[in-house]
Amino acid sequence: MAQTTQKIKRPKTLYQRFKENSKAQSAATIVMPVLLGVVIVILWQSQALHHLLRTNTFTLPLLTRIGEIFGENLDKIWDNSVATMTVAFVGLLIGSLLGYGVAIFAALCPRVGKGGLTVIGAFASIPVVALAPVMNNWTKDVSDVASVRSMVAKILVVMLIAAANMCLNAYRGLTELKPYAMDLMDTYAAKKRTVFVKLQLPNSVPYIFTALKVSVPSSIITAIVSEYFAEYIIGVGRQIRENIVLAQYPTAWAYIAAACLLGVAAYVVLMIAQSILLRRYH
Repeated sequence: MAQTTQKIKRPKTLYQRFKENSKAQSAATIVMPVLLGVVIVILWQSQALHHLLRTNTFTLPLLTRIGEIFGENLDKIWDNSVATMTVAFVGLLIGSLLGYGVAIFAALCPRVGKGGLTVIGAFASIPVVALAPVMNNWTKDVSDVASVRSMVAKILVVMLIAAANMCLNAYRGLTELKPYAMDLMDTYAAKKRTVFVKLQLPNSVPYIFTALKVSVPSSIITAIVSEYFAEYIIGVGRQIRENIVLAQYPTAWAYIAAACLLGVAAYVVLMIAQSILLRRYH
């Protein structure tokens, strides 16, 4: 008689059930960062973080003190935040358009355009602390008004960083096409213009948002860092520097909190725009 063997199924562990549950995974992406933030807040406010880092409440003020300074200087923080976001947004917009244009040129004329990719991609490796002073010197004859010269210099720095990120990602979207899609276009004897408009441009849309996910936070950071070296004293970055020099650490931390809020708010707006546009038009 043939013996039949049945495979004994072991009960799944709690970790395996959690890993296979999509709803639990989605909830974890929200709960875990919130829990981490709560732990950091408790450690910070209870001064356990101060003992761990061997610092004091003068250099690392308590969150309640930072909140008080933030509320007292809300008007000034708002004005400087608007100045920083103006530089970041204008530089991001111009740089993204420039980078996408170079990517299109490289995709349509690969023999010549790949050289442009190399040049514009090199700007991504240049430190902002080295690029910002150079731009300040280059733009000293742009205008007689210090605020205009400073604005142009900071926008140029952000523009170059954003253009490099957009160019490299958009080029991938324009060239990394599915093989059967190109075969289908060949069977229709489609012209290059039709292939570009109907296939390459739509295929590059997700890559544009991938580039923006990197460019949006980096544009704000670049704008803040470039304000350290700017001629005109305005912006979140410049206020952080000035208050640290004057040993006004609570005020400096208030502007650091403003910088964090700007980055988070800009990224949330980007993710909402991505979900709407990709769902409707892609």
